[in-house]
Amino acid sequence: MTLFLIVLLAALVFEYINGFHDTANAIATVVSTKVLTPRQAIVWAAAWNLVGALAGTAVAKTISSGLVDAHAVDMYTVLCALLSAIVWNLFTWWLGLPSSSSHALIGGLCGAALATAQGNWAVLIWSATDAKGAHAGLWPKVVLPMVSSPLLGFAGGALLMWLLTIILRKVTPRVVNLIFGKAQLLSAGFMGFGHGSNDAQKTMGIITLALFTGTTSGAFKDLPEWASFLRLTEFKAIPLWVVFTCALTMAAGTAAGGWRIIRTMGHKMVKMQPVHGFAAETTAATILYATASLGVPVSTTHVIATSIMGVGASKRLSAVKWGVVGRIVWAWVLTLPVTGLLGYTFVQLMRTMGH
Repeated sequence: MTLFLIVLLAALVFEYINGFHDTANAIATVVSTKVLTPRQAIVWAAAWNLVGALAGTAVAKTISSGLVDAHAVDMYTVLCALLSAIVWNLFTWWLGLPSSSSHALIGGLCGAALATAQGNWAVLIWSATDAKGAHAGLWPKVVLPMVSSPLLGFAGGALLMWLLTIILRKVTPRVVNLIFGKAQLLSAGFMGFGHGSNDAQKTMGIITLALFTGTTSGAFKDLPEWASFLRLTEFKAIPLWVVFTCALTMAAGTAAGGWRIIRTMGHKMVKMQPVHGFAAETTAATILYATASLGVPVSTTHVIATSIMGVGASKRLSAVKWGVVGRIVWAWVLTLPVTGLLGYTFVQLMRTMGH
């Protein structure tokens, strides 16, 4: 039971830090265009994050049971996965780089599971079919979306901005700013909803995996009656207390430390007006909500960043500061292998300590 509480604390720390990263991405555009102040944007995003988090649990189920063999995972596996994601998120946040918290958690989970299974690669579910006949596993749910979602973000952002430019070509800049200053409130809310429906569910999935592991391993067999809600014998539902706890913790993290990422996303890559923010947010939110409905844990960071790039490139390619983009892409490329190695190393360290 004590170990589970440590895992739960680590999960909430990860979710809090996730607020530094990914929810900051969700509000970067609306803050950089000065439609909302940071404080107003945080409240607005937090409210819609919560609504989005309650809209479904498909992504949480993918994280908890669709990527690694849950029966080959123990509580230390989950703890080491979280530790690796926390270390990488803090490091990239310190550098001001919007790396993917989603991929950090997935990489850590895969590396830790591989170490727990003594190097048996069969513990990783590369490709499978679920009970409904849908594709599952790392290849269709993580690897392919990791490539396709940024491309969709860039193309979608560029296309929507190009269409808006044609539609608004005879409208004065003052009127455009007036219209989209209001419209961006809607797109920012949609972005918060899309983020909540996808990203807020990842920690829900990891906590659910810990609950299942604790139940099946017998760690919860002596729980008092009032704590019976911790027992979980199957993955048919994500507990409601987990949903609310994760959504609220992420919102608190956003309020505490998102400004470093906001500066990179909203100021350093592309100079934006409200119409640009609207196009980027609408594109990214649409992709996030669509993938969440399919149970695909895509990266909010990748989607909103490439949407912003696409919006900037629609004006002219030189409008995007490609040097900053290059640093971000390196962080994306390194996230899965580095966190996988960290997760593997943490499990081995735990093993040498006798755990």
